[in-house]
Amino acid sequence: MNVSRTVTPKVRCAVYTRKSTEEGLDMEFNTLDAQREACEAYIASQKSEGWFLATDHYDDGGFSGGNLDRPALKRLLADIESGKINSVVIYKIDRLTRSLLDFAKLVEAFDRRQVTFASVTQSFSTTTSMGRLTLNVLLSFAQFEREISAERIRDKFSASKRRGIWMGGHLPLGYEVQNRKLLIVPSEAETVRFIFRRFAEGGSVTLMVQELAEAGAKGKNGSPMDKAYIYRILSNRLYLGEITLRQESFPGEQEAIIDRATWDKAHLALSANAPQQRAASRIQTQAMLKGIIQCHRCNRAMSPTFTRKSGRLYRYYTCQTAKKNGYATCPTRTVPAGEIEAMVIGQVRTMLRSPEMIVKTWRSGDGIDERDVAEALRRLDPVWEELFPVEQQRLVQLLIARVDVEKNDIQVHLRAEGLDTLARELKEIGKEQKS
Repeated sequence: MNVSRTVTPKVRCAVYTRKSTEEGLDMEFNTLDAQREACEAYIASQKSEGWFLATDHYDDGGFSGGNLDRPALKRLLADIESGKINSVVIYKIDRLTRSLLDFAKLVEAFDRRQVTFASVTQSFSTTTSMGRLTLNVLLSFAQFEREISAERIRDKFSASKRRGIWMGGHLPLGYEVQNRKLLIVPSEAETVRFIFRRFAEGGSVTLMVQELAEAGAKGKNGSPMDKAYIYRILSNRLYLGEITLRQESFPGEQEAIIDRATWDKAHLALSANAPQQRAASRIQTQAMLKGIIQCHRCNRAMSPTFTRKSGRLYRYYTCQTAKKNGYATCPTRTVPAGEIEAMVIGQVRTMLRSPEMIVKTWRSGDGIDERDVAEALRRLDPVWEELFPVEQQRLVQLLIARVDVEKNDIQVHLRAEGLDTLARELKEIGKEQKS
């Protein structure tokens, strides 16, 4: 008489543990160990079902459950994709994730490889439809709890600021932190007062950068102060003895470094510069070489700037090194925008007329006759002056990758893919003209 035996399939089980903070992880028996011990006991109780423990550990200590960017979880998912794991066992569902959206992604990844998972303390698994429903409900509450906790933290943060308590962030020049309170550093505070006084008197920020560098003054990070750093100091109401919360200010616990009269004078000067700053933004939008011109000596970008003399506007491109650290730091400093743009345009128009450009454009285009390319390029050159500035700028930026500027020289570097784009556009123009 033959007796058939039922073979129980083996289920390789992985235990996943997580803790949001690193606090206590250096203990001999920490919370990750406690989670793992409970999960291993649960797997042992299912031995009759063919469950056995995988040897690899998947522990994420000090990682939030609000996202999936966790090293052990990524390794677990990779092992699931490679077929090494059949079931995932966790102590509690929120150890896996606190996000409903992330949970849906994990369930999809598990289902794709026919992997189940079970929660030890909540006594369910994804093997049944009721288990899936229960998981979704529990996860919704976990996400709700996380959002409520975040709201409480934000409310506490706002309430503390309204009481004038500094809640951290970048430590400003002039202060140090002791017992979570801001205390004045006398030497740094004097530098801050100097900046406010000079600016209130109408001093040049560019010259101020040079003076501070010559005096050996440093920012809080130990680097020389540039113009952007000085403007951040001038806008920081901490120096007035206040704490800001969004658009509001409240009396702070810290002692003021700047008095109200000096602050008001400095900010009157700032407001006077506002129209000039708005005009500068308009100048930048009109700059043909914006984004492609750079100082060859400093290997830094050159940005559009301008000045007014006797009611006339003069445009320039200024090296970022000179702009931030003073003109003495860069040999190129600044170049007249009109002159440099005319030189670049001249080179572009010369290239458009050259036989070499015709051959390159013809070779880069697909199915364009060489004679059509030559005719189109020659036709483009005489009408250049009739093109709108924005169209001239588009063609310049299409054909040129970079313009390197030195005091008495410029180098124009072509954009290889620009020829291909130009060829396709010329081909379309030719089709339209023939139709």
